This record gives sequence, structure tokens and C-alpha cells, in this order.
Amino acid sequence: MDATIIQKITVYAIPLIFAITLHEAAHAFAARYFGDSTAYMLGRMTLNPLKHIDPVWTILVPIVTLLVSPFVFGAAKPVPVNFGALRNPKRDMIWVAAAGPLANLAMMVLWAVLGKIAISLGASGPTYFLASMAEAGIFVNALLMVFNLFPLLPLDGGRIVTGLLPNKLAYAFSRTEPYGMLILIALIVTGVLGRFMWPLVDISMKSIYAIIGLS
Repeated sequence: MDATIIQKITVYAIPLIFAITLHEAAHAFAARYFGDSTAYMLGRMTLNPLKHIDPVWTILVPIVTLLVSPFVFGAAKPVPVNFGALRNPKRDMIWVAAAGPLANLAMMVLWAVLGKIAISLGASGPTYFLASMAEAGIFVNALLMVFNLFPLLPLDGGRIVTGLLPNKLAYAFSRTEPYGMLILIALIVTGVLGRFMWPLVDISMKSIYAIIGLS
């Protein structure tokens, strides 16, 4: 395997594992807080990455994206949520769905802080590696946050939209869920999703850099 690819895997592995693990764990913690213990009973309310790993999306897809593109992308097994078990299903659905992207936002800030510390210690050896990993962490979490906030079911953004819409419109919108993944694939293939995502990913990263004081 090419040394550059091995270097990318080394730099991206930990940020990606943290990004997808905490994203899914945040959904599980929020769901239990608002009344649904499904994920907890299935052992998914945990920070153990092994409980959230999917052979295709967590292992195969990241490796393939690294081989064919300059960045890495992946996902974990979705946390099961019984929205009907929430104390206020329509309202609480918003918070449960938002918990994952909010976890990614929090991780962007933490990686930015680590990156600033690494840079302040000098760009050589371990500190350079930490700075590179921090940059990867900011990017991966920005990408996952923006992707999951796309307003399409079954993504988190679709759940949030469903919770915000009036009941009649929410019901009509929820009927699109069986076709959501097909629509998503079409948007990816045609490049529509990229035109939506990349500017927002860029803005998210630049905002974090500005807040933390990184150039």
C-alpha cells in the first residue's frame, strides 16, 4: 500500500472513529433522556466504538474514499430509536435527531483546541502529527454534521424537519422516508448534494478556525 495512503489512514482513523461513535452515542443518550430506552437496552448507549461499527460504512467506505479522493468519509450503524416511546414524540424527535450533529460540532471545537495547542508547541514530530490529526478531526466532523443535517429522511435533518412541520405536513413528509436513500444516492451521483454540502462544510470549518484563533 502506498505510504501516502497509510499516512492518511493513520491521521484520519482516530478522528473518524470518534466522530461516528460519539454521533451515534449522542442519539442514544438523548433518546433515553427523552423517554426511549431502545438503544440503551440494545447496548448502543455507549462510547465503545465496537458497538457502533458497521463493516461496510465504518471500514470499507472510508478505505475506498481514501483511495479515490483526498479525504475520508464513513458512518456507523444507526442507533435504533422508537420515536413513539418519547414523552413528546414530535417535539423530542427534534432534540434526539439534533444530538448527533451537535456532538460533531462539539468535537470540531475540541479538535480545534488540540490543534492550536499542537501548533503552539512547534510543528515537528508528535506535535505535527497531532496538528494533522486535529485538522482531519475538524474536517471529518464538519462533513458528518453537514451531511446529517441535510433535510431528507432518514437523515437527522429530515427528522428535525418532521418535528418542526405542522402535523399534516409532517405526516406527508414522513411518507418520503422509504425513498430517502434512493433520493440521496441520486443527489450524490448528480452532484447536487455536493453543491449543497461543500460550501457549508467550508463555512463550518472557517467559523471554528476563527473562533479558536487558528489561521
